[in-house]
Amino acid sequence: MTVTQPWRWSNRADPRALPLADRHYNRQKIGSPQFVPPGRCLVLLTEDADALWVTSWPLAAYVRHRWAGAMVCSLFRREQHCPHLASDLITAATAATRAHWPALPPLGMVTFVDPAKTRRKRDPGRCYRRASWTEVGRTKGGLITLQLLPDKFPAPVAARAAFAYGQGSLFDLEAA
Repeated sequence: MTVTQPWRWSNRADPRALPLADRHYNRQKIGSPQFVPPGRCLVLLTEDADALWVTSWPLAAYVRHRWAGAMVCSLFRREQHCPHLASDLITAATAATRAHWPALPPLGMVTFVDPAKTRRKRDPGRCYRRASWTEVGRTKGGLITLQLLPDKFPAPVAARAAFAYGQGSLFDLEAA
C-alpha cells in the first residue's frame, strides 16, 4: 500500500490543534494548553488543521488495561470539511508512527472507541476497521478496543515538516 502523507509534525501544545482536541469526546479539561497524556507521544496535524492525531506510548508499568506495552491512539479527530477519508488519515498516521518508532511493540497499537459518544453506525470505529484494525475486546468501562498488530502496519512514511505559520518549510519538497 502506498501512503501519501497528509500529516505534518506538531506538538502537544500546538495552538492550531487545540480547538480540534477540545472538540474530541474524550477531552478531560477543555481549554488546557496541553492535550496529550504524559509520556512519549507523536502529534500530527494536517496542513489546514482539519484533522489531528496523537500516538501515545505509555510505559507499561503505568497502564491499567490489558494491552499494556502497546502504543495508543489517544486522539483522532477529523473535521467534516477535511478532504481526506478518515481511514486514509489513520493509515498515514500509523505509517508516520512507524517512521518515528521503527521498532514496534509486539502488541502494536490500540485505540478505544466509545460507541455512545460517536456518530451512530452499524459498527463503531468503522474508519479504523477500514484501515486494517480489528476489534479485540472491550474495556471494563465498555469502550470498544481496536488493535493494529505490527504485521498490519503500513510501510514507514515520515510526516512532513511542522507547519511554519504560512512560511512553508525550506526542506518540505511536497510543498514545492
